[in-house]
Order: sequence, then C-alpha cells, then structure tokens
Amino acid sequence: MATDPRKIDGAELAHTHFRLFPYVMAAFVAILLLSNIIGASKPSYVTLPGIGQWSFGAGVLFFPISYIIGDVLTEVYGYANARRVIWTGFAALVFMAFMAWVVVALPPAQSWPGQEAYEFVFGNSWRIVIASIAAFWVGEFANSYVLAKMKVWTGGKMLWSRTIGSTVVGQGLDSLIFYPLAFYGLAGWPIEQLWQVVLSQWAIKTAWEALLTPVTYKVVGFLKRHEGVEAFDDDTDFSPFGGRERMQGE
Repeated sequence: MATDPRKIDGAELAHTHFRLFPYVMAAFVAILLLSNIIGASKPSYVTLPGIGQWSFGAGVLFFPISYIIGDVLTEVYGYANARRVIWTGFAALVFMAFMAWVVVALPPAQSWPGQEAYEFVFGNSWRIVIASIAAFWVGEFANSYVLAKMKVWTGGKMLWSRTIGSTVVGQGLDSLIFYPLAFYGLAGWPIEQLWQVVLSQWAIKTAWEALLTPVTYKVVGFLKRHEGVEAFDDDTDFSPFGGRERMQGE
C-alpha cells in the first residue's frame, strides 16, 4: 500500500530494500540495448522549410527514454543506486557487443542467404562499439550527478528543472562523444552531416525530455508513494567507481 514518502539520505539509500527498483532497472537496460541494436548507426532526415534535409540519428526516437528512466532512478532511488544501474547497463552493452561479434563471425550455413545483410545490420565496427560505450558511460554519470546535485540545491522542488537540466548536460556529452568518435572520417558521413546529427540528437533528446515531463512527474510520484521514500544525496560519494555507501542487502 502506498505511503507518504520519508526523506532519507545517500548512506541509508544504499542499503534500503525497494520493491520496484528491479523493474525500473530492467526497463532501463532493455531500452539501452534496443536503442543500440536498432537505431544507433542509421541516419535519417526530415525536410525543414527553408533549410531542406536535416539529418538525425534514428535511435533518437526512443533512446532518450533511457535518460528519462535514468532521471527517475536518481530522483527516486538516489545516485548510489543509479550508479549500480549504470554499471549494469555498461556490462550489458559490453556483453551485447561481444556476442554480436561472435554471431556475425560464425560461418553461415550454405543455404542461408542473409549473411551480408546480417553483417551490415549487426556487424558494427569496434570503433562504433567503443564510441557507444564511452558516450553512454560519460553521459549517464553526468546526467545522474547533475540531477542529484540539483535536487539538493532546489530542496526537492522544481523536478522539471533538474530532469531537463541534467538531460541538457548528459545528452549533450553523449551526442558529442558518440557521433564524432564513431563516424568521423567515414564514407557516407560528411562533416556537415555529422555535426547536423550531433546537434539534432542533442536538441531532440532534450525536447523529448521536456515533452514527457508530465509523464515523468506521474512515474516519479507513483514510485515515491509506493516505495515510501524521498531521496536526497546529502552525503553521497559521487565517484563513478563506488563510494563508502554499502550496496543493498549487505
């Protein structure tokens, strides 16, 4: 049964049991993997009046949802628990990249005609893999850090300011790292299109966050009521590599 949230700090958050935390973590990892499988390397475009074709990455259609879930994780469960989820997503990305390489490298049966298409869709170069993992790691930790700090500064008020503000920073770093590192100098990615995609990704991701603010409010409110907590990272160690807080269940 839902209860009124009580304020707890970073040290207590790190070893508090949460009923819905595993489901939020699963949603985060699922969206992260799908965005990297389906949309990471495909550029698309829209035709803008007076400008013409404007390029954007197809993954922008749903990848920002992982950042929204990341905001929810930090807002409801605190930075230390969000850090666990980010590292879980990082490990899942590495495993996915390795298994994609293994499966693509396996010799196809002689009767199967899809190897070339399979290689084109799933055979990302290690340059793209490294770019994706690096951009995710930097962007997500920056997003979580900014949101946690802003929550303390605002006293837990103005949720919209920290969800959008953290996304401006996190998504900006993500786009700035991923696309140049993955595609700079490659055929089919002229420099003008590359920077169009970087700017488009950053702008569209931030716009997605702003547009879905009412949904974020509802999800955050639901989770806080059912978990019965209001997280504040007053004494949290913000190192990405772990801090003095103990993990849940220890």
